[in-house]
Amino acid sequence: MNLNNLIKLSGDASFRKFYRSEKSVIVFCQKEKKSNLLIYDSINKLLIKNKIKAPKLLTQNYKKNFIEIEDLGDVSIYNKLKNKKINKLKYYKKIILLLCKLQKIKTKKIKTFSNTNYIIPKYSKDKLFKESKLFLDWYVTKVIKKENQKMIKNKLKNIIQTLLKKIKNKNNIFVHRDFHVSNLMEYRKTIALIDNQDALYGNRAYDLASLIDDVRFKTPNSLKEKIFKYFLTQNKFINKKDFKNDFDVLSVLRNIKIIGIFTRLSSRDKKYYYLKLIPNAWKLIEYRVNNNAVFKDLKLLLDKNFSKKIRQKKWKK
Repeated sequence: MNLNNLIKLSGDASFRKFYRSEKSVIVFCQKEKKSNLLIYDSINKLLIKNKIKAPKLLTQNYKKNFIEIEDLGDVSIYNKLKNKKINKLKYYKKIILLLCKLQKIKTKKIKTFSNTNYIIPKYSKDKLFKESKLFLDWYVTKVIKKENQKMIKNKLKNIIQTLLKKIKNKNNIFVHRDFHVSNLMEYRKTIALIDNQDALYGNRAYDLASLIDDVRFKTPNSLKEKIFKYFLTQNKFINKKDFKNDFDVLSVLRNIKIIGIFTRLSSRDKKYYYLKLIPNAWKLIEYRVNNNAVFKDLKLLLDKNFSKKIRQKKWKK
């Protein structure tokens, strides 16, 4: 297949490259292709089985590093919500209903197109801690003076471990792990999910935090609260106090991780676009940290070592 004859589409944060043919999309990947092709399709297959729209596999040539999938078009929910005339809460309510459907999935084992079994892993606290460390390994080393880095890293590690111990709910819910409006597509009057390969079984609050505290799409705090309350109306069995605790902790840890990932994408992969989103991530962290006493130690450390100038830095290459 000659990819030069196809239309190259905008990519994501993965190593995949996307090309549009007349009736399909070609997904090409040489690096980490197991997760980006094989597992990617397996999770898509699981979603489709549970009546959630995702890209359907048409053909695959794993040896030559590509798969061919259904074309879901170019209309993301992100683009729809940018229209100021759109009733945003109405759209978000539809997304919450999709999320509730997603969270009912119970399948743990999927047969891949290579006839192997993929077992969906758990989103353990160790994994959450490892992800949070991306902030230490990439961002701290970028913005903090060398002589202070070790001290800040050690203190942050202890604080993050303490926060993880305060999480109340079990890791027994299907988690998309990147559930935000840029990964939701409007397709034939329904909402489709893309970028699905990172799914795990984790905390019920994680995907909601991804949706509400979205670094890519800014929403007023009043709308955030309305979306959160609507989710609770659809899940009346939830212990609200424990759930809000987990939501806040996971939102902050997720955006700490995101700052680390975006710094890595720039430094390692030369994807400089993501740097301009780091100030947004800081604002989301500030909103949660300033409104929950569980973050007292984290707030003190961040306020002391990460100035307003650092947080609002206009990044360059």
